[in-house]
This record gives sequence, structure tokens and C-alpha cells, in this order.
Amino acid sequence: MKRALDLLLAVTLAVSLAVPLLLIFVLVRLTSAGPACYWSDRVGKNNKLFKMPKFRSMREGTPEVATSLLTDPENFLTPVGGFLRRSSLDELPQLWSIIVGDMSFVGPRPALHNQLELIELRTRCGVHKLVPGLTGWAQINGRDELLDTQKVALDKEYLDTHSLWLDAKIIMLTAIKVIKRDGIVH
Repeated sequence: MKRALDLLLAVTLAVSLAVPLLLIFVLVRLTSAGPACYWSDRVGKNNKLFKMPKFRSMREGTPEVATSLLTDPENFLTPVGGFLRRSSLDELPQLWSIIVGDMSFVGPRPALHNQLELIELRTRCGVHKLVPGLTGWAQINGRDELLDTQKVALDKEYLDTHSLWLDAKIIMLTAIKVIKRDGIVH
């Protein structure tokens, strides 16, 4: 049921947002060198790697680490990168990952392939069995400000209690956080 709802919602959003997606694509291409989308290696269900797209908000050559680990992330932003990140518009290409089944709307955020501690902690708690999400319980309870152990505790809580109703609550709370630009590191 969750997969069918993900697919229906992702296709509906992709079609209805086609024009804004195209405009963002063109804006990224016109304001910085390189492709409009950045495909990063992420850890999916059962620790399987997949390529996750985002609109490119960082300059080409930026180290592939969590933004919080960059010494001065502002120096790596493209001219429109700050806006894309603050508005979370850089996440829209992940609709593709939902359509192809690599992601869901709700689940633990997919770890970067090199976030070894996070991957190990999730595996020990069984969280790796979940399909990663565009948003999740940890996202609405601290996002980038959380330590890996805190993220995993929240991911485990989601694993133990997830339901369609909880997913709907997480999506609504995510929308509120995005509008308020709450917890976003740029």
C-alpha cells in the first residue's frame, strides 16, 4: 500500500511540477558550470547503494561529505545554491528515486556512502531494512543538527511505530518545517 501511494503521489507531483522543475534546471545551468543535477551515492534498503539526484547547489569539486563537515559550506554554494537549499527545492529530483523505488516519501534519510558510523549504527538497530525517505522522523526532530546516535534512535523509533498515519503526520510537519526553513544547514 505504501509503495502504491508513493508512486501515485510522486508521479502526480512530477507532472504538476514539471514547469518549475524545468525552470530550476535551467537556472542552475545558467548560473554555474556543471550539470544541473548532482547524483550522489547513497545507502538504501538493506545497505544497497543507489544514485540519488538533487539539484546541484554546490560548486563542482566540493568534497562529498555531509554539509555539516565542511569548514565553510557557504564558500561552496553556487549563486542559486543557498536559495535552493533554504527552500528545499534542491530535493525535488528525488521524486525520481521515489518513482523507481529506491526511496519512499517517508523513511530514514539515505546516508552518504561514506557515513560509515551512521550506516553501522542503523544496521545494528535494523533500520537498514527500511526504504529511505525524502523526509523522516529524524528530519522533523532535528534534521542536520542531530548527532548520528540521535538520528538512529529516531530512525529506530520510526521502524518500531511506522504507519500510514505517522507518515501523513511526518509529511505535514515536514511541509511546516520547510516553509519555516527550520533546521536547515546551508
